[in-house]
Amino acid sequence: MYISRLALDHFRSWEHCVADFAPGVNILHGVNGLGKTNIVEAIEVLSTGSSHRTSSSLPLVERGAASATIRANVSEADNRRIAAAEADGANLNGVDTGDSRIDAAENGGATRDGTGDGGRSRTLRTTTYEATIAARGANRARINGGSSLYLRDIVGRIPSVSFTPEDQRLVTSDPAMRRRFLDQAGALLIPGYMNRLQTCTRIAKQRAALLKQLERSEGDTNAALSGLEIWTGQFIEAGIALTVDRNSIIDALSEPFVAIYDRLAGDKPVDGSERRSARQDEQAQKMQPQSLQTTQPVHAAHTARIGYEPSFAEVFDGEDGDAAAAISRHFQRIYPGEVARGLNLIGPHRDDMALELEGMPAREFASNGEMWTMALALKMALFEVVVRTSGVTPIVILDDVFAQLDETRRRQILAFATAQQQVFITVAARSDIPDLSGLEGVSGISVSTPHIIDVAQLKDASYDGNDQLIAQLQAMRGGDRA
Repeated sequence: MYISRLALDHFRSWEHCVADFAPGVNILHGVNGLGKTNIVEAIEVLSTGSSHRTSSSLPLVERGAASATIRANVSEADNRRIAAAEADGANLNGVDTGDSRIDAAENGGATRDGTGDGGRSRTLRTTTYEATIAARGANRARINGGSSLYLRDIVGRIPSVSFTPEDQRLVTSDPAMRRRFLDQAGALLIPGYMNRLQTCTRIAKQRAALLKQLERSEGDTNAALSGLEIWTGQFIEAGIALTVDRNSIIDALSEPFVAIYDRLAGDKPVDGSERRSARQDEQAQKMQPQSLQTTQPVHAAHTARIGYEPSFAEVFDGEDGDAAAAISRHFQRIYPGEVARGLNLIGPHRDDMALELEGMPAREFASNGEMWTMALALKMALFEVVVRTSGVTPIVILDDVFAQLDETRRRQILAFATAQQQVFITVAARSDIPDLSGLEGVSGISVSTPHIIDVAQLKDASYDGNDQLIAQLQAMRGGDRA
């Protein structure tokens, strides 16, 4: 799967933009402020329904516009047509599909003209995905210009994994950023996840509004209390479903995360230390979040782990088997505090993901390099799980990450990214374009000759296009007056 064309209207700093891309490595270069990150952010939004840079849609829309539009032509192998052609004994080169063709990336050295590997070429199906991001209101989507859908209905169809300068904050920042990572992972991995997330968020807002109403109210509060009871029941039901989803995400990511971190960190102890003493092991065990505690010693050289810290911990306590009743009792105990503050004091909006290194909280004890390695391992683990569960290779985005990494980690992430079907790399200048020599790309796609896009030229082309449109409109108005 790869994006062959991306068109933006009123997205961030872009009034209009049309960019053509190729399979393999695509490099967008231009000085800071031109909008390189906005282009790859649009791909992320189309892929996951959200951006790692903001929690709302409003900043995604150009100032003064009511909405932004993202359109992408996505080409992917049409395996059904290939199977049908093979069943008929047809030569794939002669199948009239009406679709574009490209050499099979996995097809053992097929060339771009389709003559490699016995003249076989992979039949592609091209689909146009369109997302309309509203400054206010619901975000909408269309597939091939069809009927209007919600944006969540197309989320996950163009899987992508982004590596950004903010990734280190997955370890150091507050829980909101880690929840955003879990939500983007859920959008890619679990059908219906975004729908359940939006339902839970909507109910939480309604419940919080009632709590604020009770805080301000005087006299009879029976109606508000009755409404609060109803919304609390719905919040518990929706929150349990979301909690189960997030737990399954952590379960899926945990094993590949550990393996990838070990591989990235190398064979030597990360901090150069020797084996811990028994007392240090005991101290480290006590400091772990409950979700990560075990009865095993924790003195492996590169032990890195992730765990889920749900606000609705009752879902996994297993005391009486009725999580909903246990959470309801919890709400009853904290009711005075919720009314006093006008807030939902528990719920999925307070979940967190715990990361620990050698039995210690990573945010407190990991070095800068170790934090970057953990962040890279998280994103690579997500990539691996998406491939394993969907059979589709995600698009990889490397957004201005090289200035943040040492040489070893640069080569590690480049080796990973260039082996995928399509990768986008943003850099500030041509001199910052990474050295791709010695790296192997997908078969048939050259890494040493990447597709380079000058973002300044894209910006100039968008201005020229606007000038032409204005001239056409003025000409039309002149003709009407005549």
